[in-house]
Amino acid sequence: MTVIVVLTAFVATILGSISGIGGGVIIKPVMDAICDMSASTISFLSGTTVLTMTIVSLLRSRGGDVKVDRRGTFLAIGGAVGGLIGKMLFSYVAEGASDPSLVSLVQNIVMVVLTLMVLFYVLFKARIHTVNVSNPAASSFFGLLLGILSSFLGIGGGPINIMLLSFFFSMDSKTAALTSLYIIFFSQTVSFISTLIEGFPPFEISMLLPMMAAAVIGATIGRTLSKKMSPHAVDVLFSWMLVIITLISIYNCIRFA
Repeated sequence: MTVIVVLTAFVATILGSISGIGGGVIIKPVMDAICDMSASTISFLSGTTVLTMTIVSLLRSRGGDVKVDRRGTFLAIGGAVGGLIGKMLFSYVAEGASDPSLVSLVQNIVMVVLTLMVLFYVLFKARIHTVNVSNPAASSFFGLLLGILSSFLGIGGGPINIMLLSFFFSMDSKTAALTSLYIIFFSQTVSFISTLIEGFPPFEISMLLPMMAAAVIGATIGRTLSKKMSPHAVDVLFSWMLVIITLISIYNCIRFA
């Protein structure tokens, strides 16, 4: 099982680094499907792996042609606060659930809804008129929303990032991808610090360390590939990822129901 999880982390961080969705949106559903672990443990392993990936991706992106959007700082500040709120929300739901599997069920239902929304947006993006938010307060609010969702779902980010940055901020695919990783970095850092203070859930270090190593290699490969890909190619990759994520999440909903 460890080998499958590490390979998943490797592939997911390559794809996540290119598309900006973080990789956790693939790691989390796959681990839900094949691992007999609590939602807290899976969220921690997934989130830590994604945090590792974003650090490497952002370092690798320095000096490149694509830059984090100028509104990224306000989005990141909101994402950091949202990461803390999302962590608290997850803890509240986990403590109040009579059956631990209910937490995973709720997470996967939300994932299905969000992913289908994003898929609909991607398919009809050419017909949708975007807006261009520039207000710092509004930017921080959207970052807050993204931080809450990513931390609660334990995915470190997700397709909703790209849709929101594209629609509300009129960013092209590559700029949205890098800005998304910037937001994920802040939200996951705050979430990790919160976990550090509250105490780690049960996990095997023999699984976490290989996942983090896979994230480093995957992020390095992903950033290299991203530089060679056109925005259209990134859009196509993103669309196929949405389909796969939706199918896995639907399977998980049936499994935990």
